[in-house]
Amino acid sequence: MKNNKQITIFEGQEIRRLWKGKEEKWYFSLVDIIAVLTSQPEHKKAQSYWTTLKNRLKEEGSEVVTNCDQLKMKASDGKFYLTDAADVETILRLVQSVPSPKAEPIKLWLAKVGYERMQETVDPEKSINRGRINWQRAGRSAKWIQQRMMGQEIRNKLTDYWKDNDVKEKDEYAILTNIIHEEWSDLSVKDHKKFKGLKTQNLRDHMTDAELVFTALAELSTRQIAETMETKGLEENKTPARKGGRIAKNARMELENKTGKKVVSGENFLLSRKLPKTVKKLKLGGK
Repeated sequence: MKNNKQITIFEGQEIRRLWKGKEEKWYFSLVDIIAVLTSQPEHKKAQSYWTTLKNRLKEEGSEVVTNCDQLKMKASDGKFYLTDAADVETILRLVQSVPSPKAEPIKLWLAKVGYERMQETVDPEKSINRGRINWQRAGRSAKWIQQRMMGQEIRNKLTDYWKDNDVKEKDEYAILTNIIHEEWSDLSVKDHKKFKGLKTQNLRDHMTDAELVFTALAELSTRQIAETMETKGLEENKTPARKGGRIAKNARMELENKTGKKVVSGENFLLSRKLPKTVKKLKLGGK
């Protein structure tokens, strides 16, 4: 993201925003948006209007309020406070609830400042291409990018199966993912990240070529076994998760026996770019 300024301007009025890297979205302060729509530059009046509108939307069962996040943003006193914030799509729906002559201008403005995201909603290929470009800029090889994208497609097909067969998103996805990962690698996702020295980073973005391949094999096997068994829900899907992971583990062990090299690596892409080779060897423990 080239422009990561946390203040942006609409017709001379400041609007606070925050970039959420995991979601790759800008989140805008709703009070600031309301201040523009109602021509109320005073924070207290805009906050009062937003509170009243929020309560009304809640009573109506609107998803707008449900889709809002509370993010820490800098206030006029220089301190950071939790602030109601939302992404471009949510704000566009909110604007419809506020009678204002500035509704259309702010829609056009949001379309501009959230241009990439909105374009990707219409044309998902743009998102794929942007991901490829970002990885290239980060110094990733064409081979790695191809494997990363192939693995993501396999992952998406697996989660689509889970979604269609009564597995709940996030928590239950995470449980099954961890079972698969631990089966093939002998490490939990958490331990694998720790081994690589990662914290909040995406583990797959720091996997080696081999790790990506075996992760993909494990998830492909899991989906095909689940489809054959017609498993539903978390508990039933634990069985194909273990079996799919084990298929990849057997393949990993066979490769390690043939090459004498470990597949699961402590290699960290950030580390590999920043540290000299001698330091890398010490950090990775020769693995």
